[in-house]
Amino acid sequence: MTVIVLKSALVLDVVSGELTPDQSVVIEGRRIVAVDRNTPIPSSARVIDLAGKVLMPGLCDAHVHVTAATADFAALEGWPQSYVAAHSSHILRSMLLRGFTTVRDAGGADHGLAQAVEERLIVGPRVLFCGKAISQTGGHADMRLSGEGNADPCACSAGLGRICDGVTEVRRACREFIRQGAHHIKLMVSGGVISPTDRISSTQLADDELAAAAEEANAAEIYCMAHAYTPRAIRRAVLAGVRSIEHGNLLDETTAELMREHGTFLVPTLVTYYALARQGDCTAFTATMRDKLREVQEAGLRALELAVRTDVPVVFGTDLLGPMHSRQLDEFRIRAEIQSPLELVRSATLHAARLFDMENDIGVIRPGAFADLIAVSGNPLRDPSVLQCPEKHLHLVVKEGEVVVSRL
Repeated sequence: MTVIVLKSALVLDVVSGELTPDQSVVIEGRRIVAVDRNTPIPSSARVIDLAGKVLMPGLCDAHVHVTAATADFAALEGWPQSYVAAHSSHILRSMLLRGFTTVRDAGGADHGLAQAVEERLIVGPRVLFCGKAISQTGGHADMRLSGEGNADPCACSAGLGRICDGVTEVRRACREFIRQGAHHIKLMVSGGVISPTDRISSTQLADDELAAAAEEANAAEIYCMAHAYTPRAIRRAVLAGVRSIEHGNLLDETTAELMREHGTFLVPTLVTYYALARQGDCTAFTATMRDKLREVQEAGLRALELAVRTDVPVVFGTDLLGPMHSRQLDEFRIRAEIQSPLELVRSATLHAARLFDMENDIGVIRPGAFADLIAVSGNPLRDPSVLQCPEKHLHLVVKEGEVVVSRL
């Protein structure tokens, strides 16, 4: 078994928020076996001298769409799966080279992509997938225009969602995704920006449909995540038992308190609205979609500030599409207006690991955890911008014990 020793590291403990100098991190296979100043170094080990650079856990993005190679979802549904997979491999590789070692897909990725990464057929971060997002007819995953026919989009298309109406269809979809190994179930419980026929203010999926999805997820010992913008939609999802609210831009104080009481995570995705506003000309955006975009973009920072003030657990997420994936690290810059540097780091490591039910495996540097690590020049607890410029500050990326990037 290959042994790698990262010596002279300034190790960041994301739990305590402290930096410990002159540490050696010993990796055997895919996991960390020791973190200590005086750890003996085997003569056969590969030794990498970090020369005092900050060593921290690999980053996590809790809301990605690795198959969304275009923001035109209607067009995406017609793409061949093989073509989508080729695009996805490029998207995944780029994420890993930015320092992301685990991503949670919110609709589109399947067991095949996750397995290809696991077997190292595709270079990329670990992929936690849900299959397709569950949406009602006319909901956020229904990309048909109002004038189109009644035929449902094919369940085996390259789109990001699956249309389900009624408890029976919701249960069948959940069970099928669970059979395929889904880590979570994605539910569309409010309107969205890119969907052509709904309103941001609408609620989606009936109470019994939400309850059925939550019951199926709980039976399989996984959880539900919910796309939701308004307090009304968020409350319905929280009371149904979902684990994380995605976006949540129109959050209010009463609903934030409800989330805190239930331990519900918030995954803001602020960068996607800035990216869409700047690069939206390259998508199939209508005037109505642009109006919806302005409505949620303006409210996003207020919702984040409210969540932080209310002690709602906040996790890093981006929700970028097509060519906008290159802006993934800009989420740190936007959130830095509200969150402290330590909480920014925790949102992409410790809090994400808790949300994923992987707190013993990722998000920390300790014996037994996966060797998912990045080394940066500069101190992210003082200057979070060091996480935003990988070409300048990111010197090492290790994913499950494999050195992916080394600029030392």
